Amino acid sequence: MRIFREQLTMKRTLLILLNALTLQLAWARPNIVLILADDVGCEPIGAYGGERWKTPHIDALAEGGMRFDYCFSMPVCHPTRVCLLTGRYPFRLKAGWGTFPRAEETHTLAAVLRRAGYRTAIAGKWQLCLMNKDPGQPARMGFDEWSVFGWHEGARYHEPMIYQNGRVRGDTRGKYGPELYVEFLGDFMERSSRAKQPFFACYSMALAHDVTNDIPVQVPYVPGKDRWMNYGEMIESMDVMVGRLVARIDQLGLREDTVIFFTGDNGTAARSKLRHVSSRKYEQEDVYSVRNGQRVRGGKGTLLDIGTNVPLIVKWPGKIMAGSRGDELVDFSDWLPTLAEIGGAKLDRENDGISFSGTLFQSRRHRARSYAFSERKDGRAWVRSKQYKLYNDDRYFDVRADPMEQHLLKDVTGRAAEERDRLEAAFVKLNYPGRK
Repeated sequence: MRIFREQLTMKRTLLILLNALTLQLAWARPNIVLILADDVGCEPIGAYGGERWKTPHIDALAEGGMRFDYCFSMPVCHPTRVCLLTGRYPFRLKAGWGTFPRAEETHTLAAVLRRAGYRTAIAGKWQLCLMNKDPGQPARMGFDEWSVFGWHEGARYHEPMIYQNGRVRGDTRGKYGPELYVEFLGDFMERSSRAKQPFFACYSMALAHDVTNDIPVQVPYVPGKDRWMNYGEMIESMDVMVGRLVARIDQLGLREDTVIFFTGDNGTAARSKLRHVSSRKYEQEDVYSVRNGQRVRGGKGTLLDIGTNVPLIVKWPGKIMAGSRGDELVDFSDWLPTLAEIGGAKLDRENDGISFSGTLFQSRRHRARSYAFSERKDGRAWVRSKQYKLYNDDRYFDVRADPMEQHLLKDVTGRAAEERDRLEAAFVKLNYPGRK
C-alpha cells in the first residue's frame, strides 16, 4: 500500500511538472511583431543603401538582425495583403479590389495564430473592406483587437477617422494617426504581457502612402503648412514610428521574447500628392530615391524589381545573428507558414508558401524556395530566380545584369537556358491561368 501511494504521488508530481513545463513552453513562444510599410521599396532604406532620407531605427533592426535581399511582393497593396494573410497567390482567390473572400476568413494568419493561443491585433491600414459596411470583418479574420483608418471615408494621418474594435473613435481631433496606431499596439502588447499570453501585433502602416483622393471633403494638411507631407517626410516619420514601437517593446521588458519583422507591401510610389487644386486635381511630386549613389525612380504598380523587391528585416536578440544576411528567395505567400512555424501553430491546409524560418535560425534542414512569383490584376505575371525572370508572355530577362529589363534574352544557352527550363516548369506547377 505504501509503495502504491508513493507511485501515485510520483505520477501526480510528474503530471504537475509536465503541466508546468507545457505552460512554460507556451509562454516561451515568442511574441511576433510584423511591421508592414506602405509604398516603400528597398531603395529609401539606409540599410539597403538608401541615401536620400534618414532611417536610423530601421537600420538598427538590420544591424541587430538579418536582412534579406530577395523578398518580393505583388506590385500593389491589396493583393499583397491577401497573399500575406492566406499564404495563397491572389489568382487562386479572385478577390476583388478592397475585398476578402468570406471562405478564407477562418484561414488567415491571424486566425491560425489565435487558435495556437496568441492574442492578435492590427493597427493602421486595413483595405480589405469598407469598414462602414462591415466593421466586424477583422474579428472574423482572427484579430482580437483592431484600430484601422476608414479607407475612402476619412483621413489616415492628421485628425484621422479610425475604427477601433468596431466603433469610430471620437477623440482624434488635433492628433496624428501613426502615433495613435503605435499607442494602440503598445497598450495591446502591455495587456497581453500582463496576461502572460504571447501576442501577434501587426502594424500595417499608412506611411508612406499619400492621402486618398476620392472622399468629398479633403483631409487636413500638415498643421502649420499649406500641404500634405511629402514622400521624404513620410519616410522619416515611418522610421520614427518604428523606433517608438521598438522602444515600447523595450520599455515592457519584452525585447528578448519578441521577434520583429519589417517589410513593405510593394515598391516605392512614382508620384505623391502634395496639395489639392480642384475637384480631383492635385499638385504632385515625382518620387525618387538615391541608392548607392544612383537615382532610382519609384516603381509601384510595375512588375519591375523597383515595383516588387521590398525590404525584409528580422530581429530577435539572441536567436537571430546580428548583421546577418538572408540570401534566398522569399515571396509573400511565405509569411503564413513562417510565422505559424515560429509561433508553434498548425496550418489547417496546404498553401503556396514555404517557411523561411530555417534561414533565420540557420537550420540545416531548411527547404529553400526555388522560385518567387508575382502578378498584376491584368493577368501579367512572372516567376523568377535570383538572377533570371520569366514572364507569362515568354519575355525573359537577366535581372541581375538588367534590372530595368531593357534587353530581352533570346536563343539562350548554357545556364540561362537551364534556368529558363526550370522557370517554365514552375509556371506549369503553379497552373497559372494567364500563361500564354
